[in-house]
Amino acid sequence: MPTESHGIAPARPTATGQRRPAQLTVSPMPGGLGASCTGIDLSQKIAARDRVALLDAFRTHHVLVIRDQHLDKARLADFAGIFGEVEGNIFRKTDGSLLEAVHEITNFGADGRPSADPYLKSNFNWHTDKAYQAVPSLLTMLLALELPPSGGDTQFADMTAAYDALSEATKAEIAGLKVVHSFEHMRVSTGDRPLTAAEREATPPVTHPLVRTHPDTGRKCLYIGMYCSHIEGMDATASRAMLDRLLAHATEPRFIYTHQWRPNDLVLWDNRCLVHRAVANYELERHRRVLMRVVVKGTVPV
Repeated sequence: MPTESHGIAPARPTATGQRRPAQLTVSPMPGGLGASCTGIDLSQKIAARDRVALLDAFRTHHVLVIRDQHLDKARLADFAGIFGEVEGNIFRKTDGSLLEAVHEITNFGADGRPSADPYLKSNFNWHTDKAYQAVPSLLTMLLALELPPSGGDTQFADMTAAYDALSEATKAEIAGLKVVHSFEHMRVSTGDRPLTAAEREATPPVTHPLVRTHPDTGRKCLYIGMYCSHIEGMDATASRAMLDRLLAHATEPRFIYTHQWRPNDLVLWDNRCLVHRAVANYELERHRRVLMRVVVKGTVPV
């Protein structure tokens, strides 16, 4: 099992003079959200005890940072498979080819070069991945391949802590409400590229509870973000005001962990109880930012 600390003991010689592998260490982040994991090389076969420890750390901390990992697409997919079924894609790249299950996300424009107006700029808005699907994702992994000299951060907001901090009156007000999540709404509201006919057909609006119960922890969390079109049965103006107010509350600094990327960082997070966004705090049109991405399928929110 892992140790909870802020350091890791070096490998020790055995009686035969061989060195034992360093122990997996899980160190909680100072702000309370997320943990760093050291003492593991994911390019090698993962020991059973480390597999169990990683699953436990993910359930506890919801964001895991594992630095200095050198993985190809196949190995990243294998690691993601520890957490569940790797999810394929229905969308296509700028050249028309289908996006692979393990793929790259970049700050490139349609011409393949760094751009201040990248191909998918909606990533700069708070969201939980694939909430527009009837069965949204469980987790997402990103592996840093190319980074700007500074900036290009990713932020995560804790939707469980945000729910807990609501007044009892607000909790009662939002209990049982259902929200329509729409991929098309997201594209229109963020000013991102319009959907193709095939994308529109593949992503009809879906409905999820505004407050979902985490299937592993049993705790309640807000389930909102840029895909939220409206609250069912509520006046459109009042609906938008409530969704905006809740998201503003949930993304206050006290609920946020900001990840400052280093080369070969692997970061994985729980889409069931977090929202995240990329931060455009670098010269997008000048510096390349390339990360390898894979998503694990989740369950229907309840």
